[in-house]
Amino acid sequence: MAGNDLGSLLGGLLGGGKDGSAAGGGGHVLGALLGALLGGGSAGAGGAGAAAGGNNPLGGLLDMLTRSGLADQAQSWIGTGENQPITGEQVQQALPDGTLAKVAEQAGVTPQAAADQIAQTLPTAVDKLTPQGQLPTGSLEDIIRQQKF
Repeated sequence: MAGNDLGSLLGGLLGGGKDGSAAGGGGHVLGALLGALLGGGSAGAGGAGAAAGGNNPLGGLLDMLTRSGLADQAQSWIGTGENQPITGEQVQQALPDGTLAKVAEQAGVTPQAAADQIAQTLPTAVDKLTPQGQLPTGSLEDIIRQQKF
């Protein structure tokens, strides 16, 4: 499943093991989220895959955050300055209905724990995936593999 592959890649990117264990499983949860957005999934996430920009759901996720009033935070992660934090509650409000529940189920955690882990790991992941200060193109897996971590 794409979420598991992304979790492993993100775990390595975030400094954890290949099992996505970075930041208490945040790589796995973030991978599950990006996998859910990539596939569009069911559980009320309909249309999320299309909004996610093909093989790179990162742009779609950042668009969701921007539409939820988190544009300054998202831009801080892409830019070269300090990363602004977000909360699990903000993550819950930004995601389409049902997406967080699906991600939590895949990761084996509660929706609140999934939101908190995403809030903890997303700023660092986006920062590392955008070293030039702009959102890269190409498939997310390829972008992660190309990073020097």
